[in-house]
Amino acid sequence: MNVKERIIVPLDVSDEDSAIALLDKLEQVTFFKVGLELFTSTGPKILDLLKSRQKRIFLDLKFHDIPNTVAGACRSAARYGVDLLTIHATCGTDALKAASEAVQEEAAKVNIKPPKLIAIALLTSISSRQLAFDLKIPLELPEYALAMALMAQETGLDGAVCSPQEVAQLRQTCKDDFLLVCPGVRPTWADKGDQKRSLTPKQAIASGADYLVIGRPITAAADPQLAWSRTCEELIN
Repeated sequence: MNVKERIIVPLDVSDEDSAIALLDKLEQVTFFKVGLELFTSTGPKILDLLKSRQKRIFLDLKFHDIPNTVAGACRSAARYGVDLLTIHATCGTDALKAASEAVQEEAAKVNIKPPKLIAIALLTSISSRQLAFDLKIPLELPEYALAMALMAQETGLDGAVCSPQEVAQLRQTCKDDFLLVCPGVRPTWADKGDQKRSLTPKQAIASGADYLVIGRPITAAADPQLAWSRTCEELIN
């Protein structure tokens, strides 16, 4: 895979016009993420727009509900023909199994390729202190992220979203056929923002990440195309 194809740029904007403006500035980007804000604003229309431009799509809606509800949501999302789809690992094994089965069944029914179903191990904005004191989880953060990823793998999911700082351990344990998607990646020249557990693009790939989600360093830059080029150069060189 070309290294540029491993960078996913989030369309973290509030409306269709803003998304189009960003797409026009980033014509060389092949893979975009659509999250809750934009999807809630536009619905599946934004997915049709991306497909019309031959872009790959990471639909990051982070489903989190009871098994029957997440299965229904995943069944509906499978019809969109996106590449990646997210669900929180903390839904539990029953919900993860139901979601995985629903995605496969619905894609087969409508004769399209199923999306890769990816578990959220732990939001990258959560620190070790917050895990312990806010969420009351008595595990060390890497141990907890690994447990969530393993549960996802055992229930038939295709991969996990994790901090780049956990990716090396997850790659070693979950092996090569389990996709690892890393947000919170920041180029050497970029501000970390609210990402508590960040690495550079080159460090994340070297640690075993399949895909990197790189947002504000590119999308909030004065010149997004230049920021994209700088990020790619940093990864290649």
